[in-house]
Amino acid sequence: MTAGSRYVEAGRSAAVFNKIAGWLTKHGISLFGSRMLYVRGRKSGQWRGNPVNPLTMDDARYLVAPRGHTHWVRNLRAADGKGELRLGRRVEPFTATEVADADKPAILRAYLKRWKWEVGAFFEGVDADASDEELLRIAPGYPVFRLR
Repeated sequence: MTAGSRYVEAGRSAAVFNKIAGWLTKHGISLFGSRMLYVRGRKSGQWRGNPVNPLTMDDARYLVAPRGHTHWVRNLRAADGKGELRLGRRVEPFTATEVADADKPAILRAYLKRWKWEVGAFFEGVDADASDEELLRIAPGYPVFRLR
């Protein structure tokens, strides 16, 4: 598998955590800033939801995919970056633009500082103290989207 096709399927514990986090977020209870991401499925056209951890950095918001090129990432690309972030009944439509690998190190570092306790296992030993070179090396395996 190349870094550009990296996809870590949710294991049993991650699936349980996502189910609980998703239920809470759908009911208006955010876990440390979590939101439900909704994107239309690239084949079905139906809305698909996943809990995510949006990152705010330098007055911009980002979505990082710690498990790689997941279904939500592929759906977001197919939907021309259009989706929604929801917390309870609050719906925030957005359009996302994918961030180039060269621009990811600072975003990945900030994401790891904020969310390492939850997603660190998906970064295979790389943490917020990693060099820019190390973060650039892993960047193709971690899609990042800037929200507007």
